[in-house]
Amino acid sequence: MSDAVATARRRAYRIGNQVLLSLTALGAAAALGGGFLTMAPNRLLSGRPIGLWHAAGGPATLGVAAAGLALVALALAPQRKPLHGLAAALCAGLLLYLAAASGDGAARLAAVPTPLARISVGAAFWVMLGCAALAIVDALQRAAAGPAAQLLVAAALLAGLAGLAAAGSLDALSLAREYALRRDGFGAALLRHVLLVAGSVGPAVAIGVPLGIAAVRRPRFRAPLFAMLNLLQTIPSVALFGLLIVPLSALGTALPQLSAVGIGGIGVAPALIALVLYALLPIARNTAAGIAGVDRAVLEAGTGMGLSPRQVFWKLELPLAAPVLLSGLRIVTVQTIGLAVVAALIGAGGLGTFVFEGLGQYAVDLVLLGALPAIGLALAVNFLLQTIAAALRGPAARA
Repeated sequence: MSDAVATARRRAYRIGNQVLLSLTALGAAAALGGGFLTMAPNRLLSGRPIGLWHAAGGPATLGVAAAGLALVALALAPQRKPLHGLAAALCAGLLLYLAAASGDGAARLAAVPTPLARISVGAAFWVMLGCAALAIVDALQRAAAGPAAQLLVAAALLAGLAGLAAAGSLDALSLAREYALRRDGFGAALLRHVLLVAGSVGPAVAIGVPLGIAAVRRPRFRAPLFAMLNLLQTIPSVALFGLLIVPLSALGTALPQLSAVGIGGIGVAPALIALVLYALLPIARNTAAGIAGVDRAVLEAGTGMGLSPRQVFWKLELPLAAPVLLSGLRIVTVQTIGLAVVAALIGAGGLGTFVFEGLGQYAVDLVLLGALPAIGLALAVNFLLQTIAAALRGPAARA
């Protein structure tokens, strides 16, 4: 009887959503003990942390506290899909509210006549923002939200942040001031970054997919192929960029025609070559895994129906292996977006230009001006390719 009572008590005190409760507690601890904004005399010196109450004011603090209490209540309540959806909506609203509060707080602090002062978001802001974002992802997963719902939430968040920026609510933040100073060059850097990624992932797919197919068709070829690709993957990116400088410089000197079209020791050419080499292993490995994972009975049935080997490949093997191939493409694209930042060290341009310029000047917000768009690109590509792979996986499973 006592065991039954103890079990009933444990069920009565069971927390509905431990992840949401933990994230809310972490965000509350950051709000209470960290700096929501930082204020520095100029862009080169470290900032003084300012808490949420003093930075954003009492009403904003009470609004954040109310949202936190509501999230605690949702975490303790018995879990249902509508509650998960409500938690996602509340966290999305809290995320936008934090961004607006940071802009309003920066505007209040900027009212003091210190023209060289820089106001940046602090550690507490980033922790609270990260907790809200993770809570949104967790709530959508628990609610079994489909791609359309996830896309709607992402679009709403982007539209909200864009609206705050367009309304000038974030102009007092140092990050916005850095962007205003480099507005003309930012678009060109973003476009160059996208072109670097597309110009390396495309050739890598054209090379890596046939290599993966060859590894399945010819097992003896598999071991040396992946040994070589693994070796390329272990070379640090900066070292590989450096190793390409000497041969490409010599090639450009020996053949002026190549130098005239931009092939040399520094610039876009070595960056593209290195990025293609890094992308080959995930693409070839996932291609081999996808092709090898196709059910042999399906292929034999296709052959029995009179399909030629070429038709079996294009109509059966490739469609069934497509989700695995897209998974490799997703990994490669996200990886390449990050590595393209490092390519700025050899003059390839892109968003890495802002990152390394900011590191050289000890300007954190200038670093963020390059890092945040790169992170946004990676998240967007990851979400898009995951959605496409999930859509393809359904028909493949039914087949």
